[in-house]
Formats: sequence, C-alpha cells, structure tokens
Amino acid sequence: MLNTEQIKQIIPHRNPMLLLDTIEEMIPGESATGVKTLTGKEDFFRGHFPDFPVMPGVLIIEAMAQAGAVALLSLPEFKGKIGFFAGIDEAKFKAKVLPGDTLTLKVEITRRKGPIGVGEGKAYVGEKLVAKAKLTFAIGL
Repeated sequence: MLNTEQIKQIIPHRNPMLLLDTIEEMIPGESATGVKTLTGKEDFFRGHFPDFPVMPGVLIIEAMAQAGAVALLSLPEFKGKIGFFAGIDEAKFKAKVLPGDTLTLKVEITRRKGPIGVGEGKAYVGEKLVAKAKLTFAIGL
C-alpha cells in the first residue's frame, strides 16, 4: 500500500488536483487500485453544485487516470516522467459521487507500446460501479 506522500513521489499532482489518498494494490506497469475519501471540503464541491454537491464526472475520470499513472510511473524506465491523456473513450457515468463517499478506482493497463498505451478504468462507491472509461495515455517529459 502507498500513502499520499509515497504517491506524490511517483506522480506530480498536488492539491487541489491530487485525487488519490492511497494505493491499496498495485502491479507496476499492469494495474492499480486507488482510494479517495471525499470529505465534502474538496474545492470542487463548492461550485458543483452549491445546493447539491456532486463530484464532477471529469474528476472521477482524472482520479482513475492518476491510479493508472501510479502503476505506469512505478516502472524504472518511466521514473520522474509525467503521464498525459491522449484520449478518453466509452466513458459512462452510472451514479453520483457525493460528499462522504469513498471512491475506489481500479485501472488495468490493457495495451502498451513504448510510452503510449491504453487502460481500462472503473470507479466504485462500495460495490456499486459509478463510472468507467477507456483511457489512452502518453508518457512524456
């Protein structure tokens, strides 16, 4: 398991854009399971929406991508690099993510050729699937 400080040693994200608290499981270069507990104090809840706070879908996708980036950037050949989005496909949102929820992000890298690849991400609250997407990435810098 990786804590927030260990995650920050692998990916360059910082608050307010770091959307992982821990990595619970990981096979470097292959898969990762990350967790984000939403307190309700996150900045995005103030404006999305003031009377009915909901985590924006695009940030759920970003949280998935960060979990995948931890798996990839844990490989020695990618140490110190940054993972960039190259595409998001087949994104589906199945349920709202609310303050107080614990979001579990599971990403499996399904294809990779050099610094370009594809991962399949799924986000859960408890056992309930709340979002999924295919993520195309490019490792750079």
